Amino acid sequence: MTTTDTHCPYCALQCGMGLRRPPHGAAGTGVPPVEVVERPGFPVNRGALCGKGRTAAAVLDPAVRLTAPLVRDPATGTLVPASWDEALHRVATGLEETATRHGRAATGVFGGGGLTNEKAYLLGKFARVVLRTPHIDYNGRFCMSSAAAAHRSAFGIDRGLPFPVEDIATAGCVILVGANPAETMPPLLRHFTELRRNGGHLIVVDPRRTRTVEQADTHLRPVPGTDLALALGLLHLAIADGHLDEEFIADRTTGYEQARAAAMAHWPERVEQLTGVPVPLMREVVRRFADAPTAMVLTARGAEQHSKGTDTVGAWINLCLATGKAGRPGSGYGCLTGQGNGQGGREHGQKADQLPGYRSLTDPAARAHVAKVWGVDPGTLPGPGVSAYELLDRLGTPGGVRALLVAGSNPVVSAPRASHITERLAALDFLAVSDVVLSETAALADVVLPVAQWAEETGTTTNLEGRVILRQAAVTPPDGVRTDLDVLHALAARLGVPQGFPDDPQEVFDELRRASAGGPADYAGISYDRIRAENGVFWPCPQDTHPGTPRLFLDRFATPDGRARFAAVSHRPAAEEPDAHYPLHLTTGRVTAQYQSGAQTRRVPELNAAAPGPFVELHPRLATRLGVTDGQLLAVTSRRGRALAPARITDTIRPDTVFMPFHWPGTGRANTLTNPALDPVSRMPEFKVCAVRVEKATTGEQS
Repeated sequence: MTTTDTHCPYCALQCGMGLRRPPHGAAGTGVPPVEVVERPGFPVNRGALCGKGRTAAAVLDPAVRLTAPLVRDPATGTLVPASWDEALHRVATGLEETATRHGRAATGVFGGGGLTNEKAYLLGKFARVVLRTPHIDYNGRFCMSSAAAAHRSAFGIDRGLPFPVEDIATAGCVILVGANPAETMPPLLRHFTELRRNGGHLIVVDPRRTRTVEQADTHLRPVPGTDLALALGLLHLAIADGHLDEEFIADRTTGYEQARAAAMAHWPERVEQLTGVPVPLMREVVRRFADAPTAMVLTARGAEQHSKGTDTVGAWINLCLATGKAGRPGSGYGCLTGQGNGQGGREHGQKADQLPGYRSLTDPAARAHVAKVWGVDPGTLPGPGVSAYELLDRLGTPGGVRALLVAGSNPVVSAPRASHITERLAALDFLAVSDVVLSETAALADVVLPVAQWAEETGTTTNLEGRVILRQAAVTPPDGVRTDLDVLHALAARLGVPQGFPDDPQEVFDELRRASAGGPADYAGISYDRIRAENGVFWPCPQDTHPGTPRLFLDRFATPDGRARFAAVSHRPAAEEPDAHYPLHLTTGRVTAQYQSGAQTRRVPELNAAAPGPFVELHPRLATRLGVTDGQLLAVTSRRGRALAPARITDTIRPDTVFMPFHWPGTGRANTLTNPALDPVSRMPEFKVCAVRVEKATTGEQS
């Protein structure tokens, strides 16, 4: 049987896999049209797949997805099947009439971090060339925007990992901050296992004792919202205990004195009081990290999804710079990107302030370069719009977007303060959603467009290492389904731009290469053929003969002077602290069997059985104080809403903290509770900590 090499549709590891047709698979038989097989030759996962990857083909079954456009019947208010011609006509009319009535800025686009590079690129071009609106952003803003902002500030460029995943196993010490890859990206664990087998030391910073912590040598358990204080305390100790690499600081960095002054204000005893992490443990961590010949700090959403996430990541980068653990083989700071194309999705124009190639929308030279590729006047390109939450928060209001096209995102479930965002979506004059399934957001739409999936279309993604890879089509989409590129091609033509929106992904990618040429994320030398031949190509890759760049910063950093920049940052509290009315911290995270809002994974029986629903994790001491038993229905209340879920009593969490899996629909929706307070730089909402109270659900709620 023929096997097609491709990649998993879920997290940013983008694990290599093969797809082959089973002998008896057919539509309506319950057997997926293809089966997933191992692909040992791809170095990120070497054949290993988690449960989500192994079952990825199940959602290809026409029985669990959309196979015809839906439009809202004005007489009944329900969604009913329609032809593609009618559906596209309604979308084009809805956007055009809104622009005529309220101005072009009243139209908007909201994308997703799972879209291929080709889709993200064309979606940004569609917003700026066809709609000519500033309002486009995407759900990746909720993922790693804080790390991206800190990375750019320190190093001049943002790539999740500036080295291949395989380098993790070679490090002498790794500090993993706010990450639980044992549940979020299980195949990554093998690299940490190899690290320890090679004599390296794994340190995990997390308020919970997760499955990842069980694999660690050292566990730091800070109060939620105090990662910034902890990083500053560690830098203070590195300075006080003589662990600096003064030659590296002098030769390859700037801004050390200001960062030093800020860190010295965070003396160890103060940091212990703030974080709950004992001084002797902090001192031991600094010694191990500094003394290791190679070392890394890796952060994820636990450290980043805060209203001070950019400063927090900057403080961890400071620790790397001060100890000389950056810009050298086997060492450095990296971010474990979450979404499948979270890296590429923000490089090519899907963010409110960016043009393809990670260019700034406010840079005249960048505007001129991209406008030339697009064949338009640079002056016609709109300026930057607002960030994702701000865009959603203003929907349907005077001055806000009134007609929205959503592609590959489910903000009803995944946005912060989700009930409010649901109300804003309902207030729109017009909503169109392009998706694979009838998500909770699609259910609110005026028009729903059924689109092809990862195994039914070819396109590139960029994984957490900056490796550009190729998902290849293995099967054809069901009748009635079109690709996102075909949708944009058709809508552009109906809105008066018949050229410049090809539906062939390779043609789009070749244009993307030209648009990115010379930019920070330069894809000019990357082609489909090279990706196939080389197991992916690392950007930047400016020419066909360039080998790609697996390891950044070995000779110089990407700043104008080639030096890395320290960040002079200080601790500040979370935007919302516990008080008498809301005495507990709520923190959020993911579980193994669910991806993002679960729009796809909740349709896979095997995954549903492994993740039957949300829960409230609480410590036995807190459960005793509340008179709660395991499995009892609890109500968790914040200043923004109330969620119901059964108790899960465990000593793996702090007594002052409760945990809920977020991005879950229904009455257990933790996103109803979360605080939309934004980081001033990255505009990241504070998903990871807010103040709540917990009590037994009332009799009415239990029924």
